[in-house]
Amino acid sequence: MLYRFKTKNAGDVIMLEPNGKRVLEIIGKEPGPQGIVLLEQLPVAIAALQAAVAQEELEFAQARAAFEAGQTRESPEGEGVHLRQRVQPFIEMLRISLQHGDPVVWGV
Repeated sequence: MLYRFKTKNAGDVIMLEPNGKRVLEIIGKEPGPQGIVLLEQLPVAIAALQAAVAQEELEFAQARAAFEAGQTRESPEGEGVHLRQRVQPFIEMLRISLQHGDPVVWGV
């Protein structure tokens, strides 16, 4: 399943199901085939995503420091695409929607 997020004044943002579910959980929405982020929920959603990105980056920095100090053998470098990269287009969509006073929907 794909999540296709839509709003009137920005291009669609498409995510694979695991990424879309994670984003929805971060912003406090129930993952499902349809939904809406109301105008009054947009600032909270943006803040929640930014906080999740900051937390992931802190954990990555701590893992890197532990690896460099020889405390662990697992390098955090092989983690692939980070949350910041996955959510940046969605955060931009939320900002544009907030600016224009439009909700963000999916599955509609």
